[in-house]
Amino acid sequence: MTAPLIRCEGISAGYHGRAVVEDVDLEVTGGEMVALLGANGAGKSTALLTIAGDLQPLGGRLEVFGGRPRSLLGAARQGLALLTDDRGIFPPLTVRDNLRLGRGGVEDAVAYFPELREHLERRAGLLSGGQQQMLALARILAARPRVILADELSLGLAPLIVRRLLAALRSAADDGAAVLLVEQHVPVALATVDRVCVLARGRVALQAPAGEVRKNPGLIDDLYLSAG
Repeated sequence: MTAPLIRCEGISAGYHGRAVVEDVDLEVTGGEMVALLGANGAGKSTALLTIAGDLQPLGGRLEVFGGRPRSLLGAARQGLALLTDDRGIFPPLTVRDNLRLGRGGVEDAVAYFPELREHLERRAGLLSGGQQQMLALARILAARPRVILADELSLGLAPLIVRRLLAALRSAADDGAAVLLVEQHVPVALATVDRVCVLARGRVALQAPAGEVRKNPGLIDDLYLSAG
C-alpha cells in the first residue's frame, strides 16, 4: 500500500497558543484529491497552512513526505505547492514573467490553460480574476509538485472557471500528486474529488468518499447548519 504524502494524527493548530482546530486525523495519498469542507470559521485554512508548514502544530503528529514540515520554504523544496486565496501573482509583471518565476517552464504552464498565451506580454494585474487564478495555478502545475494545497481557489469566480480550475487539479492528481483543497462550492467539489473531510467548530465531523456524499447531500447540509 502506498504511504500517504500527507498524514495528520490528532493535529491541533491555531494562533498564539490557542487552538483553532483540534484532534484532526487526515491522510492524502498520491493520486488522490480530497476536499476540506466546512462553514466559515471552521478552521479549514488554519489546517491547510499547518500542513504546508506555515504554522507549526500545537499538538499531534504531522507528516508531509514522511517527515514533519519545518517551514513552508522547506516543504516547497521537497515538492509542496500552496495556492492561497490571494493568488500570489505579481501584478506589475507580465504573464510571461510571472510564469518564469515558477519552477516550471512557460510552455508547460500555458499547456494547462492555453487561453493565457494571448496574454503573455500583458501585465498580470490587468487580467480578470479568473485569468489571474489560471495564471497562479498554471505556474504551480508546470513545476509538477508532489503535493498541492489550494485554499479557496474559486473565490469570486464564475462556475465555468471553477470547473476548469478543478479539472486541472484533478488531472494533477491523476498524474500522481496528492491534492488537498479548501472549497466552498460543495457540489462542484463533490463532482471532482475522491473524498471529503468536513470540519465543524475546528473538529472533523465527517470523512467519507465523495460518491457517498453525492448520494446523500444532507450529510453536509446538516453539518453546515449545526455550525451556524
